Amino acid sequence: MTRVQEVYPNDRVSLREVGLRDGLQLVKTFPSTAAKQRWIRDEYGAGVRHFEVGSFLPAKTFPQFADVGDMVKTVASLPGAHGVALALNERGVNEALASGVAEIASVVSATEEHSQANANRSRAEAIANVRRLCELRDASAHKPLVNAAISMALGCSITGPVDPNEVIKLVEKCLEAGVDFVAVADTVGYAGPKQVGELTKAVVKLSGAKPVCVHLHDTRGMGIANASAALDAGARILDGSLGGLGGCPFAPGATGNVVFEDLVFLCESKGFATGIDIDRLITVRSILKSEMPGETLYGGLARAGLPDRKSSVTA
Repeated sequence: MTRVQEVYPNDRVSLREVGLRDGLQLVKTFPSTAAKQRWIRDEYGAGVRHFEVGSFLPAKTFPQFADVGDMVKTVASLPGAHGVALALNERGVNEALASGVAEIASVVSATEEHSQANANRSRAEAIANVRRLCELRDASAHKPLVNAAISMALGCSITGPVDPNEVIKLVEKCLEAGVDFVAVADTVGYAGPKQVGELTKAVVKLSGAKPVCVHLHDTRGMGIANASAALDAGARILDGSLGGLGGCPFAPGATGNVVFEDLVFLCESKGFATGIDIDRLITVRSILKSEMPGETLYGGLARAGLPDRKSSVTA
């Protein structure tokens, strides 16, 4: 069994809570370090084991991630928990390596236009960045996992539809560069289940023994349906954020990531055991409400609760 298979077993679904990174990237107010640590520990108590904890970006520009090192240590202190952090350039990668984070994520845009708008670099330069990240990983002491997410993989808010063959080419290049696995990201909630299922199936086939992650946004209400399609197509890692926090600067009005609590319920309803207590998970939302009262939280489970299987409804 490889290291990536130990962290993300092939025979089960792994759910990653990305609220502390993707969920906070656009907020104007954000939780204190102590509240973030409580957020992680309370979710861990509910059974969550995979956390995206922040980005290694300049603290002056992104103060919400200034304490990412503390979040890495918090996750590392919890038995069996796995922390992920984003690093977009060599400076960030070196900081991530020094932090001891268990996994480093990078991003490659599916379209040239988004790559320039989002990161001021070409797709070729982004692939070179991923290759350099893998080289630095190999030379490091603890050798964290590395994943590369293909953003705008299912549609771009700048250029419109994306050719799946372009995404496949980028996946191939990332795998050749040495990543442990790739993620397919519907960054602006562009697609529906058919597109998600078809692209996921192709990426799963190309990835072979390596797992595939699917990262979804609920911009147009397709998040849970798309997650179901991704599971049916063989994806075994899914991202979501508590309360549906998040958004994208290129998708005005976007409601953020797929709701993590609803994602857990979807997996359980499809027969994938998650080990997560949904009722306990929902209580963690109180931290977000108190720390970020201006942020809208979403979620069907939080609104309606788990089904009462003893009751009946008369039409």
